[in-house]
Amino acid sequence: MRPPNTYQRVLLKMGGEFLLGGDSRYGIDPRSAQRLAGMLAQTIAETGVELAIVIGGGNMWRGRDAVQYGMEPAQADYIGMLGTVMNALALQEALEREGVITRVQTAIEMRQVAEPYIRRRAIDHLEDGKVVIFGAGTGNPFFSTDTAGALRAMEIGAGVLFKATYVDGIYDADPKKVPGARKYNRLSYLDVLNQRLEVMDSTAISMCMEHQLPLIVFRLEEEGALTRAIRGEPVGTYVGP
Repeated sequence: MRPPNTYQRVLLKMGGEFLLGGDSRYGIDPRSAQRLAGMLAQTIAETGVELAIVIGGGNMWRGRDAVQYGMEPAQADYIGMLGTVMNALALQEALEREGVITRVQTAIEMRQVAEPYIRRRAIDHLEDGKVVIFGAGTGNPFFSTDTAGALRAMEIGAGVLFKATYVDGIYDADPKKVPGARKYNRLSYLDVLNQRLEVMDSTAISMCMEHQLPLIVFRLEEEGALTRAIRGEPVGTYVGP
């Protein structure tokens, strides 16, 4: 008999960088995708959680870099949205190799490769035990995939928004650059906004605050971290009311 979960339905927001291989700055490494899928499949088996995912596209395209060289910002954002769909499809393939039935839904319709985003269909998939990956962000330029994660989490009725990172929580400075950086175990939404802690963009944090959606920031690659977070054990940094 598995221990009870605090959260029955969750949304996991992660960067596309989790699909990179080795020292690569761009692209998708199928081996990295498979390792990630294996970890997620194990978590689902251990918890029975209903899992939705929003994945970024930073491993495929950095729109703000292109804008610096003169590209129109909206066009740069649309290109980035297509990058997130590529990541979603790669992760779907890897998850299904692990025996996890997965559906990709996109905010920009491309029916030959994925379903269009339909809120009730996404909820039906989750209730049936499928993983749902949301691609193409919100479908609108000028909104980050962090904001897409917060939006989709609220639309599907997730109990929590998980933000996967490479460090074990939120710090008052970059712990990789500042040896004495202090980790926060718990913060309010206003703490994050007022201190300009760069964990998610301000629009996403404001949406979480308005709808009282808890946010937990943690290191995804830490052994068992996602499972413990689902069960409500202290992991990373909790942001809430």
